[in-house]
Amino acid sequence: MTSFMSKYSAQCYALMRIVTGFLFLWHGCQKLFDFPVGMPPSVPAFITYVAGPIELIGGILVMIGLFTHWTAFITSGLMAFAYWIGHGTKALLPLQNNGELAALYCFVFLFIAAQGGGIWSVDSLRAGGSPGGPGKR
Repeated sequence: MTSFMSKYSAQCYALMRIVTGFLFLWHGCQKLFDFPVGMPPSVPAFITYVAGPIELIGGILVMIGLFTHWTAFITSGLMAFAYWIGHGTKALLPLQNNGELAALYCFVFLFIAAQGGGIWSVDSLRAGGSPGGPGKR
C-alpha cells in the first residue's frame, strides 16, 4: 500500500532541506552578529568563531542545495560535537541535558548528507537537471 504522500516525497524532502538550512543559519547569525538574539556572555570564543561560520555558511549552502553532501556531513559532525561537548557532559539523555535540538540537527543533516540536494537545489542544476525536475541527488 502506497502512502498518500509518496508522490510528493521529492518535494517534501526539498522543503525539509530548505527549512533545516534556513533555521540553522540563524544560529550562526546569533553567534557572529548577535542577531536576532545575542549570545550569553559565557560562551567560549572558539564556539563563536568556529561554530558560527559553519552554522551560517553551512545553513545557507544546505538551504540552496550547493555542495549538499559535504556541507551536510560537516554540519552533522558539528552538531554531534556540540551535543557531546555542550550537552552530553551534563546527562546522557537529550531530554535531561537540553540537547534535543543538537541531536535532531545531527541526524537530519546526516540524512541530508546521504541524500544530497534533491530537487530545487543548485546541485541539481549543476548536474544538468532542471530545478523542478528529478535531476540527480
